[in-house]
Amino acid sequence: MRDYRDRTVVITGAGSGIGQALAYQLADRGARLALSDIDADAVAATAAVCKRRNAEVQDVVLDVADRDAIYAYADTVAERFGVVHTVINNAGVAVHAGLQAMSDEDMAWIMNINFWGVVHGTRAFLPHLIASGDGQIANVSSVFGLIAAPKDSAYNASKFAVRGFTESIRQELRIERAPVAVSCIHPGGIKTAIARTARVGAGEDKAAVTALFDRVALTSPESAARTIIAGLRRDRARILVGPDAWAIAAMPRLLGARYTVAVENAYRLLGA
Repeated sequence: MRDYRDRTVVITGAGSGIGQALAYQLADRGARLALSDIDADAVAATAAVCKRRNAEVQDVVLDVADRDAIYAYADTVAERFGVVHTVINNAGVAVHAGLQAMSDEDMAWIMNINFWGVVHGTRAFLPHLIASGDGQIANVSSVFGLIAAPKDSAYNASKFAVRGFTESIRQELRIERAPVAVSCIHPGGIKTAIARTARVGAGEDKAAVTALFDRVALTSPESAARTIIAGLRRDRARILVGPDAWAIAAMPRLLGARYTVAVENAYRLLGA
């Protein structure tokens, strides 16, 4: 299994939630950390805690939707640490809206961050990961990259896209015998602020959406980070995070396309 001591790990969206918990736990494991977030104060706070845990840390403000910024950042990280071993493309956002109530702007916003942010992060860092001789890419999808849900079509699209992209490049790199392992991470309901920062469609009650998420979120960021790190240490191709993730992953296998009816009924029961 991998040991992260003295390995350079890049984490996007490190200012809160899963990204922050990963940073703390990898700091405790002796990793050297390149942390980024669009929120300057949040990523600085995460970095400060990691430094108190004796980790070597670089923290920057980064918009993962900005292609040029990510490519420049990859070169900066490689220059700072000399080598890059692991990239965790974690940054993400949510939009909860029916298709007809969703704006084109919101659709572009979520795709630029959730999907293109992963693509840019993967492509920008891949040469550095190959050069390390023992690289690792971990892209965060979702259980909504395994099943679809109503009023989350944009989020589903972004997370299914991450899954497809990640599984494809894993095959590609294995065929090429490139020294880079690839994992796709599928968290279930994690107790983070993603629902509070989500955009909602016209006519949606933001407070109700947040309250529903809080009801169904079963897993703490700390527990999620432990599961993810355990999977990454073993180079798992698919990492399911939380008990709900395992149940949700089984639904399309057991029910086929009929799983959508089960999801519809669950949403009616929850009052979504």
